[in-house]
Amino acid sequence: MSSAASQSSLSNQFFQLGFVQRLESWLQAMPHPSTVVEIAAPHVAVARWVGKSGHLEGVASEALPTGAVMASPVETNVVQPDAVRSALRKVLGRLEPGGAPVALLIPDPVVRVFILPFDTLPRRASDALPLLRWRLKKSVPFDMDDTVVSWMRQVGREGGLEVLTAVARQPIIREYEALLESLGARAGVILSSTLAALPLLEERGATLFVRLTGKTLTTVIVHGAVLCVYRSTEVRADAATLDPKAMLDEVFPAVAYYQDSWGSTIDRSRLSGFGPRQDVFTQALAEELSIPAGSVADAESMHTLESQVRDLVPQGLDALAGWMMNGKS
Repeated sequence: MSSAASQSSLSNQFFQLGFVQRLESWLQAMPHPSTVVEIAAPHVAVARWVGKSGHLEGVASEALPTGAVMASPVETNVVQPDAVRSALRKVLGRLEPGGAPVALLIPDPVVRVFILPFDTLPRRASDALPLLRWRLKKSVPFDMDDTVVSWMRQVGREGGLEVLTAVARQPIIREYEALLESLGARAGVILSSTLAALPLLEERGATLFVRLTGKTLTTVIVHGAVLCVYRSTEVRADAATLDPKAMLDEVFPAVAYYQDSWGSTIDRSRLSGFGPRQDVFTQALAEELSIPAGSVADAESMHTLESQVRDLVPQGLDALAGWMMNGKS
């Protein structure tokens, strides 16, 4: 796929599928490839689903060497392409896509997500895009002329217009696309992993979602059908050695912002990616915020899924399950 072709497809599909799909009916997830591939700093993984039934046909994952993928919005991401390609070859070999396009989930730091208030925004994309680029120009650490921008509207707390906007550098997106293409696969849809996982959360009340992938901690607050807060930062350690206080220090600003702007409390928290130390972080969050806390596997939507899908969560593969939930809406 040439850069020009990639730009065209991404402009139409980047986040169009699953950019918090329950927002304003959570968007229509079309197209929706049955095979989804995740490239993350700790691993590569692939899953294939049978239609919209939610049946998991197969899943495969391979750990990556430390430093093989260094997620960044501005710098080279695929630092060890041979190692990543080798791992991808193994997982794709177990679940052959068969030439059909796949959904590609990429690390959160690659994508910057903003919630922008507007009085009005033109409906025509050709008119809206220049305004969005202008608003974002001073908020991103790269040249806006070399980016992919996608957006959708939502109704804010007091009925005002908000525009959820996602932006990423085109050359970095191409790094991930090129890995698939070198193995005969093709990305039909590209989405950041936490955005793919959001349909797993409850639709009622306010939910705090804290997700750790490698050393990337992403904090999201969803109130009903509205994305209220999105914050992605780098912490000093992965789940094996991270101090729970370091996690809390990153979560508190998001919680404080939500409480100030929405004037309400959070009903529950859901965590993902903390591995064997999940209970340590769950307890810390419950005690500090005085709210029920649990794994994303405890979310109401997860109870309707088959056990092998729920088992993806403790493996750090919740984004694959979330992708399937996008397709069921």
